[in-house]
Amino acid sequence: MTLKAHGDRKYRARTSKLAGVAVFPELRVEHRFLEPGLQEPGTCESTEVALILSGSSLAVQSAHGRTRRQFIQPGTACICPVGTYESHSEITSPVECLHLFLPPTLIARSALADYNIDPAKVELAYTGALRDSLLRQIALALLGVVGREAEAIDHLFLDGMQAALAAHLLGTYSIQRWRPPNSTPGLDHRKLKRVLAFIEAHFREDISLRDLAAEACLSEFHFCRLFRQVTGLSPHRYVTDRRVQEAQRKLALPRSSLTEVALETGFGSQANFLRTFRKATGLTPGQYRTLQRS
Repeated sequence: MTLKAHGDRKYRARTSKLAGVAVFPELRVEHRFLEPGLQEPGTCESTEVALILSGSSLAVQSAHGRTRRQFIQPGTACICPVGTYESHSEITSPVECLHLFLPPTLIARSALADYNIDPAKVELAYTGALRDSLLRQIALALLGVVGREAEAIDHLFLDGMQAALAAHLLGTYSIQRWRPPNSTPGLDHRKLKRVLAFIEAHFREDISLRDLAAEACLSEFHFCRLFRQVTGLSPHRYVTDRRVQEAQRKLALPRSSLTEVALETGFGSQANFLRTFRKATGLTPGQYRTLQRS
């Protein structure tokens, strides 16, 4: 079964850059950069697994008459089973994603061969914000074949990855097996959305903790605690990561000097930019730019 360019339909309403694609008989892999906004409503034509590679955002998605509001960040994944109609899906900040599209035939074959289950009785859960180390490892391994021609030596590897992915999805995320973790009280999603929107509009400027806490209508102490509880990051780290992400985008452009990038992304000085960027990425801005152009 040859998979259609499903991501082109699903993400066309949102500013989306397709950075690379790999197409195989039973797997389509898309590397995309998504900007904030709404995606095109529609029915999933194949099972989609999306892994966040960089960027963090509030994600709001509606399907099966329910709406989920979750914070996504690097390493988290979501699953949209074939046949699911997503009436609403949006993100509030830009993210880099890897999208894996699997045909029903792959899941059905795994159900029968790996679990001796009637494929007609198998249904995957519609879920997101997953922290799954095996799912992440499989997705990152498949990222290595995006943007290049598959070689003969890749075929056995790809067969193994496809089989492992289908078996893991069935063994962990079928509706009979999947149990969402107990949620803990945190920052209200409306307040979080306001805070993230404020950061997105002002991260190039000097943002104070008081500014962010005011957006959430909380004291600075309670805001810090609840923000870290929801995102796993301190407010300072979140803003810094957003600045680094924007700097990476600008460094890929041909004409911006390092000083201009530092000032335009809120680092204040080239020295601070160099120190922070290297700590976050392991590379200096100059090394990162050279790597992007090679």
